[in-house]
Amino acid sequence: MKPVRRQRLILIALMVVGAGLAAAFALKSFNENLMYFFSTTDVSAGKAPQDALFRLGGMVVKGSVERPGDGLMVRFKLTDFSKEVTVEYTGILPDLFREGQGIVANGKLDGRGVFVAEEVLAKHDENYMPPEVKASLKAAAEQKKP
Repeated sequence: MKPVRRQRLILIALMVVGAGLAAAFALKSFNENLMYFFSTTDVSAGKAPQDALFRLGGMVVKGSVERPGDGLMVRFKLTDFSKEVTVEYTGILPDLFREGQGIVANGKLDGRGVFVAEEVLAKHDENYMPPEVKASLKAAAEQKKP
């Protein structure tokens, strides 16, 4: 094999290996940052992961918002009109957060089965509901029908 041809072959092999490594790192990063959505029924049924972040959505149950203590901790329940899940959040809630409204929270389950939220997202006007919450509520309503 000629030296020039061999150098080109080595260069092409290194480029292929480099592109493969870049793709592997990109996929690994994507999978680590992927956050799945679960409804309250899914969480109650044990379908949600215990040790990974995920999104939980539903309607805030009327009369369930509690503020134990003097801090920023708030506890409330979310429902998809089938099952309820208790959510705890420490921080300032969005201005549009209120009972009877659809929200999506990012966080994970603790050992007690309580969803500990890192972020709470509320709808931005009276006509909007997050698509995941809307689909979850629709699926729960269809399951209730005989």
